[in-house]
Amino acid sequence: MAATPASDAPRPAAGAVTVFTGWPTGAKLFLILSIALLPLALIAIFATLRVTQIADTELRSHLRVAASESSRAIAIELVGDMTALRVAVDALTADRGDAPSCARAQGVFAQQSAAGTSFAILDRRGRAICGEPFPGAAAFARQSPTDAVSARIVADRGLMLRFAGRSDGLTAAAYFPAAFLDQISKPSGFAPDYGLALALNDERLELDALARESTLERRETIRSDLGIAGLALEMQVRSAPIGSPLLIALTLPLLMWAAAAAISWFVVDRLLIAPLRALRGSIAAYSPGDEPDPAMLRALPAQEIRDLGDTFRALSRTVAIHEAGLADGLMRQTKLTREVHHRVKNNLQVISSLINFHARGARSAEATQAYASIQRRVDALAVVHRYHYAEMEENRGVGLRAVLGELASSIRATAPEGTRVGIVLDIDPFYVTQDVAVAVAFLVTELVELAMTCAGGETQVRMTLKPADDPHRAVLRLSSRALVDTDHLREGLKHRYGRVIEGLTRQLRSTLQHDPLTGAYEIAIAVTGRE
Repeated sequence: MAATPASDAPRPAAGAVTVFTGWPTGAKLFLILSIALLPLALIAIFATLRVTQIADTELRSHLRVAASESSRAIAIELVGDMTALRVAVDALTADRGDAPSCARAQGVFAQQSAAGTSFAILDRRGRAICGEPFPGAAAFARQSPTDAVSARIVADRGLMLRFAGRSDGLTAAAYFPAAFLDQISKPSGFAPDYGLALALNDERLELDALARESTLERRETIRSDLGIAGLALEMQVRSAPIGSPLLIALTLPLLMWAAAAAISWFVVDRLLIAPLRALRGSIAAYSPGDEPDPAMLRALPAQEIRDLGDTFRALSRTVAIHEAGLADGLMRQTKLTREVHHRVKNNLQVISSLINFHARGARSAEATQAYASIQRRVDALAVVHRYHYAEMEENRGVGLRAVLGELASSIRATAPEGTRVGIVLDIDPFYVTQDVAVAVAFLVTELVELAMTCAGGETQVRMTLKPADDPHRAVLRLSSRALVDTDHLREGLKHRYGRVIEGLTRQLRSTLQHDPLTGAYEIAIAVTGRE
């Protein structure tokens, strides 16, 4: 199986890594702690909610049992009473004088009469045949017989039930007060406070009211159908309220998570980040020769950071020792450079003096002119060397304005007898390297001497140095009527000056252009800057 190249391996998203890397350490630490501690807080909140849910489920189960018991007790009582009334109505329908049937119905209700329960059997005209009429019984009995058994809730008082006979128009009505219904509906062994109500469509009869203790109170409600004329029993209990204990139980884990993350960040910031920041400021303010304050390093709270500060102090001492050694070496190097310069300058002066001595002893004009030509070149080299050494300590390069000015004066001074040389300078203040300065000095000397050779008596030369299109170059232009294309010029270039000028041009890494009509030579040279 071939190995997967390293370049094909999956890499993390560069953008996310870059953004996270640019965060402060405190922010990274807070984020990491938040991610680590947040699941614990969520687990605690989930556990609290789960305990509350289990308690609600258990309470709902007990409520369902109690509601079933209460509804069954009420249903049994009401069904038994309505059954006795139905039997009495059927018997009286068959025989209006059946006193035993009426007595049996009165006997059933006699046990409940002390609680306010009453009944009446009425004929078509609303006259009582059996029982005692109660308020509203006649009106309730005359309602349209849509069902055999119907019910009506008397607001805040009780419940009325009606049973309609089959054919003779006899109707039975019974009244059950709310206190009686509440008494028979009490569940056994149910300790919590509860509320009980009978519901018929949109009407409600409160049997046992459950007062509201707070606005955030929660309740559990169970509704059980009684199976009688659409009646239902509703039972309510209070569940665990949304109070301060529950709110504290829910918010405390989040507060603990935030506090733990904040405290951890604060401790790390005070014990790690702030000392590192102070040490960084001390390092940033360090300059050669300084030494960090030992008292500041001893005040750092973390031992590891103090060790880092001691290491920095040791490094600063080592750097100071090395800098002292470098300073001594630089001083020795400067002395050596000055000594070499003085020796080179003295040697050039000795050579110039020897050439001058031999020129005075020459026996022919040609030899004198040859010695003068050699001396001009030695003088050009001496001028460049002198200005190079003057500018060397500032590392700016050699200034061509001063070099070409002194070189022009030297050429005029060493011109052959009977030859007048006029040199007009228009030089911008550019700096060049020593190699470029030497090549330019020799090139100018060769071109001026070529002009003197071609002109014979009087020679006028104009020399300019101006910026080029390239900011790193300048254009050197030397023009003279003596450099117009003639047989004499071509002869001098062929036998004496051409090869030297060509070599200097190659040394300057440029092209020397000649305008034969105006007698101008032009070349672009590399510069290092300008004043």
